[in-house]
Amino acid sequence: MVVGMDDEERRRLIRRYWEATGSEDIHDELYTEDAVLEFPQSGERFDGVSNFREWRSRYPAGVTLELGELRGQGELWVVEGTISYDGGSRQPAVNILEFRGDKVARETIYVTEEWEAPEWRAPWRAAP
Repeated sequence: MVVGMDDEERRRLIRRYWEATGSEDIHDELYTEDAVLEFPQSGERFDGVSNFREWRSRYPAGVTLELGELRGQGELWVVEGTISYDGGSRQPAVNILEFRGDKVARETIYVTEEWEAPEWRAPWRAAP
């Protein structure tokens, strides 16, 4: 009987992915061949790991990721972190990873800008 990847192995793979960005091609290790990558903010969808590899290899900026919170279990994982382009300011980023077996079959990426919290909400905010 073949046992699939457990949560700790998935956690290690996700960490490796964030650490390898821009320095190492681990697409075949991470994604299923027919994986889907979506950027809801731009409306883009990329089908197939070969397409991810190709456009990422031509990316016109240096990308630095910093892993923050990593939560999940089984087939669904959420990564919170930051992204920086060409050493610029860091922006919040969220990746939603859906596994099929030992590899990611769908990744959804959100990148946003920070904003100042409005003062009117202060009475209900948790202390930092």
